[in-house]
Amino acid sequence: MNIKRTVNFKLEQRKKKGVAVTENVPIRMRLTFDGNRIEFSTGYRIDADKWDASKQRVKPKYTNKQKVTATEINATLNNYEMLVQDVFKDFEVQDVMPTTAQFKEHFEWYLAGKPEMETPEVDNSTNEYSFWDVYDMFQEESGRMNEWTKATFIKFNTLKNYLNAFRDEITFEYFDHNGLNAFVSFLRDKKNLRNSTIRKQMGFLKWVLRWAHQKHYSDNCAYMTFKAKLKTAEKTVIFLRPDELKAVEGTKIPSQKQYLERVRDVFLFCCYTGLRYSDVNNLRRSDIKENHISVTTIKNVKAVDIDLNDYSRAILAKYESFVFKGDKALPVISAQRMNEYLKELMKLAKINEPVRLTYYKGNERYDEVYPKHELIATHAARRTFTCFAISIGIPPEVVMKWTGHRSYRAMEPYIAICDKTKSEAMAQFNLARKNLG
Repeated sequence: MNIKRTVNFKLEQRKKKGVAVTENVPIRMRLTFDGNRIEFSTGYRIDADKWDASKQRVKPKYTNKQKVTATEINATLNNYEMLVQDVFKDFEVQDVMPTTAQFKEHFEWYLAGKPEMETPEVDNSTNEYSFWDVYDMFQEESGRMNEWTKATFIKFNTLKNYLNAFRDEITFEYFDHNGLNAFVSFLRDKKNLRNSTIRKQMGFLKWVLRWAHQKHYSDNCAYMTFKAKLKTAEKTVIFLRPDELKAVEGTKIPSQKQYLERVRDVFLFCCYTGLRYSDVNNLRRSDIKENHISVTTIKNVKAVDIDLNDYSRAILAKYESFVFKGDKALPVISAQRMNEYLKELMKLAKINEPVRLTYYKGNERYDEVYPKHELIATHAARRTFTCFAISIGIPPEVVMKWTGHRSYRAMEPYIAICDKTKSEAMAQFNLARKNLG
């Protein structure tokens, strides 16, 4: 994970009786990442005319009212900037996107010199809660506060099963660097998990440990500096190219497999709107407006308006007179059956391009090749929409409004795919032009 961030220093804008304050003005540090913005006080004040806005530093040969020189202030600002990068490296190694609260906690720990003994202590002799008591409290509170979906609860129940299989007795004290490494080894050697899956499980475990530490149920902060060395390959994004999408649309469905027609229609509707399976399954007729659909996404509870195009509008019109349970707009079946039938549909449409998937277990690399139809699932529709929209020149920020993506970082894999596709197309253009002489 490479977390894009920006660090800026600026003078705080203050007014007194409607007039801008220009003397003894605080210097602020602003950090932006993943759609978040955090502001910190640097603790320094200067006169506004001594600030070089282009360099975001104090002009030389200046001493403020607190008798601190420009050299000292600028050195501190440089240090803050480096600490920000160090903190993000910790989270990137863990493959975790921090919340603003998590970043602040980690940054303040760095500022304090990463102390080992200055965290709140827990009197274990009177602590009546076991590791599993705290684990359950974590799930209950975090699930309620963060409005977890069923899928998130399932993820933490899976981690719970792994931990139970790992050791009969687990305590927070066990998870020092040795204990964390032992759990990584267990997941790799005993559970035979891929490195990418292990990294996710460690991210979930650190979430639990961080919560317990913040709530003073544990004084073990080894999770802050633990970095599991896990090689991972870039994830392959499975989507349909325009020619493949056209092939699916034009495929003649045999009379004995007419159930595939509805599956195709729902899948194509997602390809033309960017909806997730969970959202098209939740789509009601009341969500359909004259020129758009208005939905609140299941995954991140975000309200989005998606403009209808000729293709999505035609699919809705096809089922306008049908009555579905719960006043659903489309004939959506269960996700399991949908994914099963999609593979059947894609095979029928001859979506057979070989796709190589690369992954690591420990230090060993594995390469597996599958026909593309075996890898198509419901989420491929959303990816198809996003890749196609970007490839025809629709700005990413517009696509994000339709898809509900919360950060530009989430769009980067799709932009990279489109850039690669454009480069390959240009190479073909060059070759064709060369052959013409």
